[in-house]
Amino acid sequence: QLVESGGGLVQPGGSLRLSCEVSGYSFDSYSIGWFRQAPGKEREGVSCISSSGGRKNYADSAKGRFTISSDNAKNIVYLQMNTLQPEDTAVYFCAARFGATIFCNAPAFEYWGQGIPVTVSE
Repeated sequence: QLVESGGGLVQPGGSLRLSCEVSGYSFDSYSIGWFRQAPGKEREGVSCISSSGGRKNYADSAKGRFTISSDNAKNIVYLQMNTLQPEDTAVYFCAARFGATIFCNAPAFEYWGQGIPVTVSE
């Protein structure tokens, strides 16, 4: 089970930290990814982290603004999002796939959270 939290409404330029709490899986055996889907658009990968937490991958839109991290003791993966812009508005999902890959390809991820909305607006 994956449960997202931390979404909400924020003004442009603001920050949010999303959390993905993972249970029921061997946390160290799964890579975790953050994805988002805006209205009328396809789901896209934002950032992925390897099962060890040692390797990370970012979409171009996230580089320099978002940071993914994991707390293996708590089985939580975070996505720190800074300098948010209206185009970041979307439902954000975390997902898990077995193995150590950081390739952020949504169809390859086996388990998904319910998603949490993020709205960036005045």
